[in-house]
Amino acid sequence: MAKVLVTSALPYINGIKHLGNLIGSMLSADVYARFMRATGNEVLFICATDEHGTPAEIAALEAGMPVEEYCAQQHQVQAQIYRDFALSFDYFGRSSSPQNHELTNHFYHRLDDAGFIEERTLPQVYSVDDGRFLPDRYIVGTCPHCGYTNARGDQCENCTRLLEPTDLIDARSAISGSTNLEVRQTKHLFLKLPELADRVEEWIDSRQDWPLLVSSIAKAWLKEGLQDRGITRDLKWGVPVDRPGFEGKVFYVWFDAPIEYIGATKEWADADPANRDWRAWWYDAPDVRYVEFMAKDNVPFHTVSFPATILGAGEPWKLADYIKGFSWLNFYGGKFSTSQKRGIFLDQALAEYPSDYWRYWLVANAPETDDASFTFSGFASVCNKDLADTFGNFVNRTLRFCSARFGDAVPAGGEPGELEFKLAADLQLAFKRYGENLGAMQLRRAAADLKELWTLGNVYVDRAAPWTAIKTDKDRAACILRVAINLIRFYAILGSPIIPDTCARLREALGVQIAQAYWPVDVAAELLTLGPGHKFEVPPPLFKKIAPEEVADLSARYGGEEAAEVAA
Repeated sequence: MAKVLVTSALPYINGIKHLGNLIGSMLSADVYARFMRATGNEVLFICATDEHGTPAEIAALEAGMPVEEYCAQQHQVQAQIYRDFALSFDYFGRSSSPQNHELTNHFYHRLDDAGFIEERTLPQVYSVDDGRFLPDRYIVGTCPHCGYTNARGDQCENCTRLLEPTDLIDARSAISGSTNLEVRQTKHLFLKLPELADRVEEWIDSRQDWPLLVSSIAKAWLKEGLQDRGITRDLKWGVPVDRPGFEGKVFYVWFDAPIEYIGATKEWADADPANRDWRAWWYDAPDVRYVEFMAKDNVPFHTVSFPATILGAGEPWKLADYIKGFSWLNFYGGKFSTSQKRGIFLDQALAEYPSDYWRYWLVANAPETDDASFTFSGFASVCNKDLADTFGNFVNRTLRFCSARFGDAVPAGGEPGELEFKLAADLQLAFKRYGENLGAMQLRRAAADLKELWTLGNVYVDRAAPWTAIKTDKDRAACILRVAINLIRFYAILGSPIIPDTCARLREALGVQIAQAYWPVDVAAELLTLGPGHKFEVPPPLFKKIAPEEVADLSARYGGEEAAEVAA
C-alpha cells in the first residue's frame, strides 16, 4: 500500500464549469483516485474553489451581493454539482479559508527572508471610467505574439504566452470596454523567478516520465527565460499582504491558489485533528506520491511558478511527482467558453442525462495528447453503442432471461467447460491491460479496455447461447447464466472508477457489497464468486438510447446554428 496524494486544478468560483473543465482536471483525477483506492492505496484527493481575484469581485457585483457571500454561495453550488457527478473528493475546500491565508503569508515570508522577493514601484493600468486599477486579466487586447484579439493582460489563452498588460495592442477594460486607460505608479512585490530557474530546471529534469505535453510546455518556458513575476495586486478581495506599506493590497491569485492545495489539506485535517495529520502529506513526506491533474493552460504555473515558490521557501514541502496535463476539449470545432456561455455546462448536462453518460464519454474521448471535439451526435453514438448496446444490453438480457427461466436467484447445475476457460483467459488479459492503463492515467485506452471487457461477455453469451441450451440441457444453461451473472458482478467492480453510480446500482441489484479497497486478481475465481441460490433483482435498463431527434434538439438548444447544421 502506498500513500497517494491527488490534486485537481482548482475550479474558479465565478460560475458553473463546462465539460472541458471537468475532463481537463477534476474527472480525470477522480478516475485515478478511485482506482488507487480500489487497488489498496491510501489516497487523499484534494480540490477547492479558487475564489480570489477580480473575476470574483465582478461576478459578485453583477449578482448584487457582497463578494464574501457570493463566493460562499457559489462554493456550495459547485460542491453540489461535483457530488452529482460522483467526484470522490476527500475534501473540497476554499482558497479564501483562514488556512490558506496563513500558509500564503508563510510562503511569502520564507521567500522574502531568503531574498527572493523584491519591492518595486511600477506603472500599472488604471481605468479612469471604472475608477480602479485593473488587474492584468481584466485588461484585454491583441496578443503581440499570435495576434489573438481577446488576449488577457496576464496570459494569452490562444498561445498560452505569459503577458504584461502593457504588452497588449489596443488594450481596453474588460469591465466596461473603456479605452480611457492611464498608467499610474503603484507599489508591488515580485518573485525573482530567474534566481530560482536552475532549481526549477533540475527538478523538471528529474521527472523523466512526465507526458510530453507537460514537459514540453515546462521546458519551453525555461528555454525562453524566466522573468520576475508580480505576486501582489491592488484589490480588496484576496489574501492580505502581511507587510508594512501594503495595506489594501492582496496576493495575486496565481500565487495563493496553488498554495490552497496545502491549505485545503489543512482544512481537511482541522475538521478532525485527532485523526488527521495534514503535514504527513505535505511536509517532509518522502513516502507520498503526489499526482496533479490539469489542462495545458495551467501547466506553466504548476511546473514553474508554484515549484519555484516551494523550492525558494527552503523547506521540505512535497513537490509533484507526476503531472497529468490535457489539451482542450472543443465544442463543435471551437472552444468551450465560460465567459461567452458557449458549450454545455455541468448543470445543463445533468438536466439532460445522468452523470455516467457524461463521465464515460469524456473519459473515452479525453484530450490527452491532442485537442478533442464534443458534438452531440458523437456523444449519442458512443453512449448508444458502448453503454446501452454493449454493457446495458448484456446485463439486461442476462438477468431477465435468468429470472424468466430460473427465478431471481443464481441457478445451480452444470460445470464450466472450454468456453468458460477461454472466457476467463481472454478476460484476464484485457483486465490486466485495463488496470495498467488506469494506473498510468491513460484514460482513453482504459475506456477502450473496459469496452473490450464488456464485449467479451457479449461474445461469450452469444456463443454459449443459453436460450438454445435450455431446450436440451438445462444444467448447461444454468452454468452459462451463473458465469454471466458473476461477470456482471465483475463489471460492477471494474467500471466503478469511470461509471460509479451505475456500478453502485448494479451491485445493489445483485445484492453484493464490495469494499472500497478491492480490486480483482484472479478473473477465473471472480466468475465463481456468486454461488447457486444467491438472490438478485432485475434492475431497470441501465442506459436508454439517445434518439436522433434528441440529438437534433440538443444541438439546437445548446450548440446554436453551427451545431444544428452539423446535426442536420
